[in-house]
Amino acid sequence: MVKSEGPKLVPFFKATCVYFVLWLPTSSPSWFSALIKCLPIFCLWVFLLAHGFSFLCAHSSARKILAGLIFSALGDAFLIWQEQGYFEHGLLMFAITHILYSSAFGMKPINVHAGLVISAASFLCYLLLYPYLSGPFTYLVAVYIALIGFMGWRAIAGLQLANDLWTWTKLSACLGAVLFMVSDLTIAVNKFCFPVPHSRAIIMATYYAAQMLIVLSAVECQDVEAARKRT
Repeated sequence: MVKSEGPKLVPFFKATCVYFVLWLPTSSPSWFSALIKCLPIFCLWVFLLAHGFSFLCAHSSARKILAGLIFSALGDAFLIWQEQGYFEHGLLMFAITHILYSSAFGMKPINVHAGLVISAASFLCYLLLYPYLSGPFTYLVAVYIALIGFMGWRAIAGLQLANDLWTWTKLSACLGAVLFMVSDLTIAVNKFCFPVPHSRAIIMATYYAAQMLIVLSAVECQDVEAARKRT
């Protein structure tokens, strides 16, 4: 899978490098900085579309992840202007993204233990943030944590290391979801609680890695089906 999909991810890696090399100041939001920030996500759109419309038509999970990437890009753009009052708009876009990703990961297997662990972790995160929240953020952050926690549960629940065909697919989704949660928790702590050293680098590195892994979890389904047909 890595050998076959790796070269197709070169534009994504280049776009990510461009973002970190330019490192445009967040104090001066512009459409150019929004473009540079969203460019790696655009490359992931192209990466998925490159697998063909027949692939997207045949795999609802891939379509949902593509839709999630579109809302993610909108969220990224809104967050460029978060100091101008668009943070809530970005929050909404990413909330929709998590709903789409959760649907893509599916509800089977249930994996109650994973659900309990994620629920406990989500509750602890909200307890950490709660004293610093006020106004609408008191409930908006609670809803968002519930949604990203649910997404994380569905990704982790599907991890079945005993089945070789599905190991890397589910592991990609699992790692991607965990990194997404790390990224968003860093955003929340940095915005509401206290400054996190190197927060922007942590947030964006984990975010881009998360999106790449989640996208890989979608296209690996194609490899799994091809392997099944050969056996």
